[in-house]
Amino acid sequence: MVNHKLAPLTESGALSAIAVVMALISVYVPVLGTVMAIIWPLPIIILSVRHGIRWGIMASIVSGVLIALLIEPMTAIRMVVAFAPVGLMLGFAYRKKYSAVKALISSVCVSIIAKSAVLLMVMFLMNINPLTMQVDMLKEAFEMSLDIYRGAGMSETQLTQMDTDFTKGLQLVTMLFPLIVILMGTLDAYVNFAVAGKVLRRLGHKDLPTLPVFEEWRLPRVLVYLYGFSLVGMYWGGTRELTVLYQISINANMLATFLGLIQGLALLQYAANRYQLSKLMRGIIIILILTNGAFIQILGFTGLFDILFDYRRRFTMKK
Repeated sequence: MVNHKLAPLTESGALSAIAVVMALISVYVPVLGTVMAIIWPLPIIILSVRHGIRWGIMASIVSGVLIALLIEPMTAIRMVVAFAPVGLMLGFAYRKKYSAVKALISSVCVSIIAKSAVLLMVMFLMNINPLTMQVDMLKEAFEMSLDIYRGAGMSETQLTQMDTDFTKGLQLVTMLFPLIVILMGTLDAYVNFAVAGKVLRRLGHKDLPTLPVFEEWRLPRVLVYLYGFSLVGMYWGGTRELTVLYQISINANMLATFLGLIQGLALLQYAANRYQLSKLMRGIIIILILTNGAFIQILGFTGLFDILFDYRRRFTMKK
């Protein structure tokens, strides 16, 4: 009885310590800290899968307390609230034998809710608007760059045009803030799903679900309807000055376009395999596409059309 309890207790302590170290790195080490923050739920996932959700919850609480003591309480709260639910959800999904798609979608939803909760908490408890703070930082950096360009002899006409373009871009970023939160939550969940799967398989958990290979990914048709309705909403919101409708619609439009791009990349991967393109050629094509806004739009539209017409099935029929 004692030995049975010792293993999860010992492993919980070790993984909690790892989580604290990862939190310290995320706060004090540039670049690597961002990576550590994203995969911070990893110890919680491992513990939840191996010993149960109860141990994952306990490790989250213990890690939060230690982070509060070693760094500061608000950092601990933000870390635990933003990332622990993702680890617990993935651990629960693995233990309940969810399919890969169900596990990923459920963890994405939890991650988005968790990130939103942290933003609201910062706004109401600390009286800080994260969006306003980031916008102010960007404005200060841009003003400094304008001074540098002015000192280098750039004309006032060019500087005015740069200022106008920057202001428009900043307004768009502000309007797309909900989409940014959604993409952050999605990235967090996907990275942890992928990394945790590899780590757990090395630890002997061979029956974990896996996503289909990328070239076989097929996104739901509802995205096409979302894109269509978003265009209508943008038109109505823009012409009738319905700001809320316009913001919702432009976020939906960009989300559908982004997911269409993912579908387009999957189709591109399928075509590259079918025509046996070399890795070098594939890399060149992807770089050319992702560094050109027009090509990105074209591939996004291609992905949306592929959702409707299934070009891969048509390619297969021609074999």
